Amino acid sequence: MSKKVIIGIIVTVIIAVALGIGIVFIMNRPQTNPEDIWQKYISLINEQKYEKMYEMLTEDSKAQISQEDFIERNQNIYEGISMSNMKSETVLIEDENSTTKAIDYNLEMETEAGNVSFTNTVRLTKDKEKGYLINWSSNLIFPQLNSTDKVRIKTITAERGTITDKNGVMLAGEGEVSSVGIVPGKLGENKETDIEKIAQLLETTAEAVNKKLSASWVKDDSFVPIKEVSKDETELKQQLLQIAGVKITTVKSRVYPLGEASAHLIGYVQNITAEELEENKDKGYNSNSIIGKTGLEKIYEERLKGKDGIEIYIEDKDGNRKTDIAEIEVQDGENIQLTIDANIQQNLYNELKNDEGFFVVMHPKTGALLALVSTPSYDPSDFTLGMSTEKWNSIKDNEANPMLARYLQSYCPGSTFKPITGAIGLTTNSLSTEDTFSYSGLSWKKANWGEYDITTLTAYSGPKNLQNALIYSDNIYFAQATLQIGKDNFINELKKIKFGENIDFTLSLAKSQYSNSGDIANEKLLADSGYGQGEILVNPIHMASIYSAFANEGNMVKPYLEIKENNETEYLVENAFSAESANIIKEDLIQVVEKGTATDMKVSGRTIAGKTGTAELKGSKDDEADILGWFDCFTADSSGEQLLVISMVEDGRDLGGSHYLIKKIKTLFN
Repeated sequence: MSKKVIIGIIVTVIIAVALGIGIVFIMNRPQTNPEDIWQKYISLINEQKYEKMYEMLTEDSKAQISQEDFIERNQNIYEGISMSNMKSETVLIEDENSTTKAIDYNLEMETEAGNVSFTNTVRLTKDKEKGYLINWSSNLIFPQLNSTDKVRIKTITAERGTITDKNGVMLAGEGEVSSVGIVPGKLGENKETDIEKIAQLLETTAEAVNKKLSASWVKDDSFVPIKEVSKDETELKQQLLQIAGVKITTVKSRVYPLGEASAHLIGYVQNITAEELEENKDKGYNSNSIIGKTGLEKIYEERLKGKDGIEIYIEDKDGNRKTDIAEIEVQDGENIQLTIDANIQQNLYNELKNDEGFFVVMHPKTGALLALVSTPSYDPSDFTLGMSTEKWNSIKDNEANPMLARYLQSYCPGSTFKPITGAIGLTTNSLSTEDTFSYSGLSWKKANWGEYDITTLTAYSGPKNLQNALIYSDNIYFAQATLQIGKDNFINELKKIKFGENIDFTLSLAKSQYSNSGDIANEKLLADSGYGQGEILVNPIHMASIYSAFANEGNMVKPYLEIKENNETEYLVENAFSAESANIIKEDLIQVVEKGTATDMKVSGRTIAGKTGTAELKGSKDDEADILGWFDCFTADSSGEQLLVISMVEDGRDLGGSHYLIKKIKTLFN
């Protein structure tokens, strides 16, 4: 290797070493730009690196506050107000003396109570070894904050909106309940026995009661709430008050005045779960929030819950409010008024509460729903106030399924479907009022059907035409009429009136269907479909809309639940049937009440159109079919309240089917 090459290598190494030493020196020399230091401090606040923030303070500042207290104070304040996105903009830098610089700055941050901004000044003093360090005091957090002050955050809970009926009667809202509690110092000598009694009466456990009594805040004279119960639980409260140490106070809570009568419709609220809190993150909920669980309480949750108010303020050492920092005003939840009539809802529930069934009551001209009743039912207060596992199991395991909102399901409609078949035939001109069919006796079948027979219940004299077939509920007529209408006409017209579609409605309705597969596979199934058997299923609220067409020149009104500012009628399907066809069916249904299968529905001074129905739910060949009893009707005059009622009761064979329902519906006209 030449001498020149060796010299070159040595020079290169010397230069590299010098550069490395220079870089290390630059990285470790005291920081000299106060603005950069301040911006670094701001970034550490955003990163919640409180220990590193403390390292940037002057020795004089550290002498005033320990590292532990510094970290605790900054963490409690910044994280307590949910601070984020802090930004500092320098306004002016001035020399205060030879070692100290003052930076005037505008600071902005986001908090739980919204945006906070202020102007402040920070002073940085130069240290020979460490460069500029921050002169810290509490007023760097907020200008008005002194070392003995505290930053408080207060939540003002929004009042949940009220749900009322069309007349302003409360269906869900704030009311009074009884809070049952224990004053520990007043428990008797048999303390354990008394706690067992209290737990048994309140459907909880002694362990749960003792856990509440052992909370750190409890003193001998404390009132320790154990459980809230309805104010109407008079007997229960009297039993509890016989036990030494029990005290009952009145508190505010969400209440449901109609109780079981409107439980499926209104639903209930409960405390939010951890899963729901995560699902609704950033929507204003906290671990103490209540949330709608079912029914309209759940559907209208966003509108009902409102927005909590939040206040951030400084409090002095004496507990006095000193300075407001930020505020979000409370927004109470929206009040919602329904079209429901509480009297009709309650009365019809009382009529059917011991059975399994439903009532849908609608104004036939407007679509306003006046009642949605499902039986059996449950008490929503049991969920809101809390219930034992045993009670929940008794509801959950009840074969009558009291939690099921039956008017949201779909069912085999039986003979109440016959007016729809007649209207389809008339509208498509594939059936006329003059058409008659020839058969004798109470059964009929086509020659190629083998052993399959269609039967009807009532023999009658006179022509086998549409009017008589409706008056006497003739299955054979409608089987033959549907075959004449034809599968394509039948299916196309059912699709036109929303079979197989989701109905646009506040609540989620099961679809109505004309078959399980989307096609009607054979003539026997088509014939059965014509009188509401086969694979026909109809949702009751959808059925109410269809029946409204017979009262509205063939137009199906759109059902609705909430009072509208604009009372203009909306239609779910316009020209569902021709006006002429709808009027023919209406007149025939009036005759069903006047002289047919529903004469027990006659009401003096009123004209009512209606149709009875019995749907067989066939199991195996050897099983006796379960029976659904139906009765659908509407007022066909203009004198008095306009009502359209769709009703059904299960186990109809033993109860009397349609006629059992008629007795109950007639109470609406008394």
